[in-house]
Amino acid sequence: MEEYPEKALYPKLEDEKDQEPEEIDLKTVKLDEEPSVDDGMTLVIHATDFAARRHRFQKRKDPAGTPYINHPIGTAYLLTSVGKITDPVVLAAAMLHDTVEDTKTTLEEIKEVFGEEMYNIVNECTDDKSLPKARRKELKVETAGDLSHKAKLVHLADKLYNLRDIERVVPAGWNKSRVKEYFLWSRDVIAKLKGTNEALEVALDDVINTTLAKYGA
Repeated sequence: MEEYPEKALYPKLEDEKDQEPEEIDLKTVKLDEEPSVDDGMTLVIHATDFAARRHRFQKRKDPAGTPYINHPIGTAYLLTSVGKITDPVVLAAAMLHDTVEDTKTTLEEIKEVFGEEMYNIVNECTDDKSLPKARRKELKVETAGDLSHKAKLVHLADKLYNLRDIERVVPAGWNKSRVKEYFLWSRDVIAKLKGTNEALEVALDDVINTTLAKYGA
């Protein structure tokens, strides 16, 4: 096996071994022909490839440091497996929902590569990191009910993935108090999303109630 096989996998990229992560992250990867919304499978795979490139150097906060890309993939999977969502725009948005907030990707780039609707959904899923974390959390609760239906679906699946992940293994450095605080805050956000997708909401209620009972809340 080649020591660095990505050049064969992605021949349009120059050799990246000696580049800094942020230099790679700024690259826009486009198809020879941009997918239309009607071409659902191409859209989802394009979004998956885009997200994998942009999150490639990031890890989750669990002790094992699992690849960050597991999260958007898992979010999209929960939309299909639990929520029974087949809309390719929603699934592609699930793949892209953290690219602007957590990488060098810009909203303008999302619009250029994936179009206006995707731009709007990803924008609704992106926190303003110029604000203090406490204020961002307050805004998440305050604005959740005003989101578009497609953004609400992504938010529900995103929360379900994160809560199940924390239930499975507590992030490195988190104590019981922080876990309980996160679940209580998530419950407040989800309350504003009620009526979006019953199956996702039932699954969320289950993991929240189980975990809060475990932690004595």
